[in-house]
Amino acid sequence: MHWADDIIILGLRPHGENHAIADIFAHSHGRWRGMVHGARSKAKRAWLQPGNLARAEWRARTADQLGTLKLEPLAQTAATALHDSRALAVLQALLAELGLCAERAAHANLFDGARLVLEHLHVPDICPALLARFELSLLAELGYGLDLSRCALTGATQDLAWVSPKTGRAASRAAGAPWAEKLLPLPSFLLDVGNGEPSPAEVVQALQLTGHFLQQRLFAPRGRDLPAMRQRLPQTLQQDLQKGV
Repeated sequence: MHWADDIIILGLRPHGENHAIADIFAHSHGRWRGMVHGARSKAKRAWLQPGNLARAEWRARTADQLGTLKLEPLAQTAATALHDSRALAVLQALLAELGLCAERAAHANLFDGARLVLEHLHVPDICPALLARFELSLLAELGYGLDLSRCALTGATQDLAWVSPKTGRAASRAAGAPWAEKLLPLPSFLLDVGNGEPSPAEVVQALQLTGHFLQQRLFAPRGRDLPAMRQRLPQTLQQDLQKGV
């Protein structure tokens, strides 16, 4: 058995004195594990880091074996997040969320979305918005998508501005106004509506929205919580907004 693919490194667990078992997310093969020989050598440690992109070749005698992975670096994107708390929070959240996918189930669209986030980690003003879009796609891909196509109260498809925290269904601005305090704001950029980049306030709202449903529908059922830095990310962005950062 053999395949080759572009991958994102999710994590590595030491095995023996000089090897590691890698947890990866491949474009056409999804989450996978494999033995990486010499992973703990000085030369490889420098780039075998969670969040980096690599070209992988997986080989095994049978499909149900762990197999071995030969990895060659493509882009060392993780290092760009180390100097900004927002980018680091985005990176940690992205890796944890990809880790929710079942092993050996292909999710090419998620790979493409995750890669886009990683390639923009060096732009902390942009990557949180890209993360929110990715999280919305993740919920849909894993069968827990939000119904943002029309207003649950009137059937209207225009001016959708709210989401029920219980059902994940959208409501129009006018129809949802009487229950605004109980609803989650729906930023228009998540619907591909509006012009230009989302405002910082809209990004905060988007992360609060996706974070709520990630915790409710994906993390909590697994007995887990959103990564702590991801939980704090909306508050961090809000504080930066207030400071004018």
